[in-house]
Amino acid sequence: MSGAAQASENPPSKLSSAKYEAATVEELGGLQTYIAGPRDSKTAIILLSDAYGYEGPKIRRLAENVAEETGFLVVVPDFFRGDPIDSIRDRAEWLRTHPADKGCEDAMAVIAALKSKGVSTIGVAGFCWGGMTVVKLARYDSIQVAVILHPGPITEDDIREVKVPIALLGAETDHLCPPELLTKLNGILTEKPEVNNFLKIYPGVKHGWTLQYSDDDEFAVKMAKEAHSDMLNWLTKHVN
Repeated sequence: MSGAAQASENPPSKLSSAKYEAATVEELGGLQTYIAGPRDSKTAIILLSDAYGYEGPKIRRLAENVAEETGFLVVVPDFFRGDPIDSIRDRAEWLRTHPADKGCEDAMAVIAALKSKGVSTIGVAGFCWGGMTVVKLARYDSIQVAVILHPGPITEDDIREVKVPIALLGAETDHLCPPELLTKLNGILTEKPEVNNFLKIYPGVKHGWTLQYSDDDEFAVKMAKEAHSDMLNWLTKHVN
């Protein structure tokens, strides 16, 4: 099953848009982008969504929470240009039209736009599809730190090219990027003393748990928040 296919097992629920009135959607680097936090911040965090795209209510809520907790500018670009996955799409074809390499190219344009506005330090975090793209971004010194959360398939070659501090946050149950693979990839990173790395496997959760949890499930909310906190701690540690 593709990354998008597994993610589609639990599509995001719709939440009230009233929660997001403090943020805006603006063009950034050629992409429509959900933007939260102070526009004059010298530090920016880019959140790269799963296959459901930048309109997902939980990733927007997370963007606002990160902005509020840190005072950083937080942006969630629409890397799919209005074409997120849905339940009736051919998922393999969707992935072919939205490859991670193209996501990396588009993210570099967003990074350039942020720097043109005075941002000097950038952290990135990616979920599922976004995780595959973040691994590719981590090859460049355009960013200072990276986090991947329940990524789609990533390779040993991807990891060997990582140059920035990176955290791997994985689910106990995930056949796209299972704990055994993440542990192996983390071992490759550990052999690179110049790259700070962190690995955590979260018990009792499956692929997509950080954005696809039910608000009525106390355990799911707890585990999502734990991952969000770990993500935030890693990002702030390496952008400050």
